[in-house]
Amino acid sequence: MTALIDSLKLGLPMLLLVIAGFWVAFRFVEPAPPAEIVLASGEPGGAYAGFGERYREALAEYEIDVEVRYTAGSVENLELLRNGEVDVAFVQGGVADLERDAALASLGSLYFEPLWIFQRSDGAAALLSDLSGRRVNAGAEGSGTRAIALQLLRANGLTDVPSALSSTEAANALRAGELDAAFFVASADSPIVRTLLVDPSLVLLSVERGDGYVRIFHYLTRLTLPRGVIDFAADIPSADVSLIAPAANLVVGENIHPAVVDLLLLAATRIHSRPDVFSESGDFPTSRFSDLTVRPEATRYYKNGPPLLQRYLPFWLATLVDRLKVMLIPLVAVLFPLFRAFPPVYRWRVRSRIYRWYKELREIDPETIERGGGEGLESALREVERIEDEVSKVPTPPSYGQELYDLRLHVDFVRTRLAKRKASGEQEN
Repeated sequence: MTALIDSLKLGLPMLLLVIAGFWVAFRFVEPAPPAEIVLASGEPGGAYAGFGERYREALAEYEIDVEVRYTAGSVENLELLRNGEVDVAFVQGGVADLERDAALASLGSLYFEPLWIFQRSDGAAALLSDLSGRRVNAGAEGSGTRAIALQLLRANGLTDVPSALSSTEAANALRAGELDAAFFVASADSPIVRTLLVDPSLVLLSVERGDGYVRIFHYLTRLTLPRGVIDFAADIPSADVSLIAPAANLVVGENIHPAVVDLLLLAATRIHSRPDVFSESGDFPTSRFSDLTVRPEATRYYKNGPPLLQRYLPFWLATLVDRLKVMLIPLVAVLFPLFRAFPPVYRWRVRSRIYRWYKELREIDPETIERGGGEGLESALREVERIEDEVSKVPTPPSYGQELYDLRLHVDFVRTRLAKRKASGEQEN
């Protein structure tokens, strides 16, 4: 019982110190992942909108709701990210303003989005510069298509303002002969692109100066659409077509939760790692082709794979452990030294109850007391008896019984000496 009381007297202050350390550390623990995020996609029915729904389904498995917000495209998506109105968005490469969007970060490129320039087959242009004076649609306002189309048209000296129809409207107008050419940025699986490729009244412009464009516009990559890859039976296309392409990127705001970043990367791998006309299996997602800074978590993901905890633990548990890792600080900095200090402090406390009596015993010097006569010896004997009585009441754990018995022997030794001195004095008298 005595040992328990002593342990509590020493342990409680240490426990309070540890609790204070944990409380301070807890103030630096990251908040839990949000239950809902907002993803800016694109036009309803478009590729971005379709992928948005797939991301929503993927994150629902981890009990995170994704609100898919339809937009005009990449330009609007960037504006929403800048204003903090959405957490994540699909953004076409080459649209971002690197200085203005320095706070945003890319989680990587997801797939190539070729630039398809369809023309009426009668009088088709061979070069972009040949489109001067023709009825051209460069994509809807706020879309990534329009951003890249305007850059290329200006580079070719075309200053006329092209129309700003949506992809569906432009496709219908082109097939109806109301447009001479139209720009589209979409994957090879896009229904609009597939429809236009098989239309005999239209022809796809082969960008023969692709190497020059990618040297000037570094977010672009030169691709080749192989002959017959769309329809071998109909031989569509009837020859290899040179294309240039930005990459679709997954871009996040600066306040995105790191755990959500990990989930988005897992979803991106599941959704975009399959091969297509322009890429091999596993080529995407990738940190390449991103004009924005790639977030550090994404860089680690592409180098080492998913975080170690998420490989073996459920998401909620892996997130909890990761959040609470800062709590190791009080464990290492406070708790460990306290555990090491506890045994010697405990020993000192117990022994101090015993050793304090040696000071009083040393003050009872038989030689000095003898010079004071018999009354001095009598007084000293009474003092020794008092000490012996007090020592018998000292609470001492059994493991420290040896020190207590040594003290009692020393008390008895002093009393014996005093008794001999007293008896010797009485005989002399």
